[in-house]
Amino acid sequence: MGFSTDAIHTGQEPDPSTGSIVPPIYQTSTYVQESIGRNKGFDYARTNHPNRKALERCVAKLEGGLTSYVFSSGMAAIDSVFRLLRPGDHAVLSEAVYGGVYRLTTQLLVQFGMEFTFVDTSSAEKVRAAVRPETKMLYVETPTNPTMRVTDMTAMAGIARERNLTFVVDNTFLSPYLQRPIEHGAHIVVHSMTKYLGGHSDLTAGAVVLTRQEDADRIYFVQRSAGAGLAPMDCYLTARGIKTLAVRMERHNQNGMMLAKFLASHRKVQAVLYPGLAAHPQHELAKRQQKGFGGMISFDVGSLEAARRLLENVKLCSLAESLGGVETLISHPALMTHASIPPDVRRSVGITDGLVRISVGIEDVEDLQADLDQALGKV
Repeated sequence: MGFSTDAIHTGQEPDPSTGSIVPPIYQTSTYVQESIGRNKGFDYARTNHPNRKALERCVAKLEGGLTSYVFSSGMAAIDSVFRLLRPGDHAVLSEAVYGGVYRLTTQLLVQFGMEFTFVDTSSAEKVRAAVRPETKMLYVETPTNPTMRVTDMTAMAGIARERNLTFVVDNTFLSPYLQRPIEHGAHIVVHSMTKYLGGHSDLTAGAVVLTRQEDADRIYFVQRSAGAGLAPMDCYLTARGIKTLAVRMERHNQNGMMLAKFLASHRKVQAVLYPGLAAHPQHELAKRQQKGFGGMISFDVGSLEAARRLLENVKLCSLAESLGGVETLISHPALMTHASIPPDVRRSVGITDGLVRISVGIEDVEDLQADLDQALGKV
């Protein structure tokens, strides 16, 4: 089946008992058992429920994985992946990683004896140099948030094979419609489904997609033991969002390219970070391993004051954290999504005070362009 067909039908089959085209929401905490140790596949909603099981089938299918598990947020999903590590283990991560991942690893997980090194994963040489005998995981964002650097996943998979590493890719920025990391050698794919998979800014959810049974068993153990599995209503909302993923991503992709070109030509913009532009240093790589360039753009207006004036004067674009919704969101990474990263570290990886990140929605692109133009005119 094609991608759109799978997104609409896998895990979303009509209810066999009533014929309802939309599967029911099992809003219950527990399930009556036929006898001790005998049930119909479900006993308690924390450990599993029909809506979660159905959504997990759908997400695994779209990413091409063996199985998947869904969580109450993207960070809960990512935390479960790092729990594959043990005290004394080391992981190499993309240096411009999402601020929440930086906070989780450097302020929480290090307390349990794990070690983390952040490098520019667009450079295979830097990744190789960072790997130690105790390194167990390579964790990549591609493109990175918000610097939009692209990592060669096939090259990273080769390093992972050589050094016996678990290769993890955060695919939130592109979704499986535009990029499928497992096809390039990833062992695990993570998503904040709050973003493009949900697509409507009305839920928080995360997913871990696995290719190896031993990893899947351990992630499920974390999910049910920590109680971080996604609730029935949120599973329903995410599944409903996924039904329109393909058509939404086409529009995000189209609008993203048009706005990136507009910003690149604007006299008030000093630099645009978007892999779809020929000037991007990894443009050709992005063309090879992505189906499209997506709706995420970062651009630099030169200073904090200029960024502040821009963000205070947009009218159609909404100043807010998060991304991937049908509406356009605009933010200031240094003071919002990446504020937990120390200023010197932010600057060293390219998150400047003048950097603005925009999650391009599916509105009429002419209206978005007009809004940005009038706001840039106030800078």
